[in-house]
Amino acid sequence: MYTFIVNPNARTGLGVQVWERLERILLEKNVKYKAYLTRYPNHAAEFAAEATAGEEDITLIALGGDGTINEVINGIRDFSKVTFGYIPIGSSNDFARSMGLSRNPEQMLSQILNPSSFTYVDIGNLSYGGFVRRFAVSCGIGFDADVCFHISSSKIKKLLNRLKLGKLSYTGIALFLMMSLSPRPMDIMMDGAGYRFRRVFFAAAMNQRYEGGGFKFCPAADPSDGLLDIIVIADMPRLKALLLLPTAFKGWHGRFKGVHIFTCKEAEIINGSTLPVHTDGEPVVKAAQIKISLEQEKLLLIRG
Repeated sequence: MYTFIVNPNARTGLGVQVWERLERILLEKNVKYKAYLTRYPNHAAEFAAEATAGEEDITLIALGGDGTINEVINGIRDFSKVTFGYIPIGSSNDFARSMGLSRNPEQMLSQILNPSSFTYVDIGNLSYGGFVRRFAVSCGIGFDADVCFHISSSKIKKLLNRLKLGKLSYTGIALFLMMSLSPRPMDIMMDGAGYRFRRVFFAAAMNQRYEGGGFKFCPAADPSDGLLDIIVIADMPRLKALLLLPTAFKGWHGRFKGVHIFTCKEAEIINGSTLPVHTDGEPVVKAAQIKISLEQEKLLLIRG
């Protein structure tokens, strides 16, 4: 039995079209399955909690974008009972890009039904003010999170999605916000070692190499090594930060002064003021202090 959690509105309605094609394949092959179609924010988390509430093992497949994965992993009750599959149809697809998953829905479905390769992936954990939120790709504070807050209410993204250019929404809004952003002081503790930065544009904890629709912010990030990669962009002129942003598509930004990349098991970030925070591109909260770590249990992923 396969359990599908489908975001029908992924990439401005593409989700339901893809699901209708895949469902026909499942019916033709007489595959036993359940399907849950989301209708509102966090609905995928509710479905994942319901689907994993029992004692039996389950093959759980998410169909949508990175935000759908984020909701699903936040609903899973016990990772040890789940084999996870993912069919990417979002506008960014950074999880699929980093993991080398096919972005052809029919091909990915075939691999899920006849898997030949599995891998265990780390799942991040964000805690703030007594609340906890998991992430699969990244968690950021400052500039990159501010971009996510703006994208979530942007009509531009919907238009670009229809033109199959959805990932450009991050780039466009990022360039716009960079012109008005005020860098802030930030203290970061990583595995007990403290670092102080005077003018931080953003800091992100990366579990995957990419975020924001293809920005290769942490080129060496390994989603299975039990470590987080932390990137901090700080203490540089605004124009330099603006010009540096496009180089991150190739992962070349690490060559420049002011780009700091670390690895650690856990981090605590303390700001002089409240800043926006995201997980997997989804706006979460505005906070002055957050803690980031990894879940003790890894998630088994169907890779191919």
